[in-house]
Amino acid sequence: MIFDPQSFLTGLGPAALIGLGIMVFIESGLLFPFLPGDSLLFTAGLLASSGVLHIPVWSVIVVAFVAAALGDQVGYLLGHRFGRRLFKPDARLLKTRRLDEAEAFFAKYGGPALILGRFVPVVRTYVPLAAGTSNYHYRKFLLWNLTGAALWTIIVSVLGVVLGQIAFVRTHIDILAILIVIVSVLPIVISGLLRYRKSRQRSSIEE
Repeated sequence: MIFDPQSFLTGLGPAALIGLGIMVFIESGLLFPFLPGDSLLFTAGLLASSGVLHIPVWSVIVVAFVAAALGDQVGYLLGHRFGRRLFKPDARLLKTRRLDEAEAFFAKYGGPALILGRFVPVVRTYVPLAAGTSNYHYRKFLLWNLTGAALWTIIVSVLGVVLGQIAFVRTHIDILAILIVIVSVLPIVISGLLRYRKSRQRSSIEE
């Protein structure tokens, strides 16, 4: 049900904001990277603006912002305190490879990675953890974290409001949610394919 944002939010009724906040927090801070953060926030903005949820759009933005910011704080603290002890090469979710990818992303882009990573599923879960593991300065982390959380919540929810004015979008939210997920993970897929291609090329050269 949680992977069907419209059914999830409308099914909660008055508790939709609580459900939204919990999902965003879990995805951001409790190391569950495959929750529908982008599509859930987009759908919440759309449903709120159309009156389906009976809540103001600003409350969607505020709740999602607080949940995202707090989630990243938890991720940073986990990384700072426990670091790589949380990860194992053969783990189901907390694979060492995932943390390596996030750390490489963080090392390449520095502080702005906390903003860029917020817009990329999976990466947004592990970048705060990587920042804590690498002992990135906390005050700098806090600034970038709050900025990224604010931009993400405002942009994605407002997109839901704006596109929700289109009749086709309102009547095909489920299809649009799937498209959002596909577009969101596309950079990860492309990056993985490029790495695979490079590894194949290196293997053929060594042979």
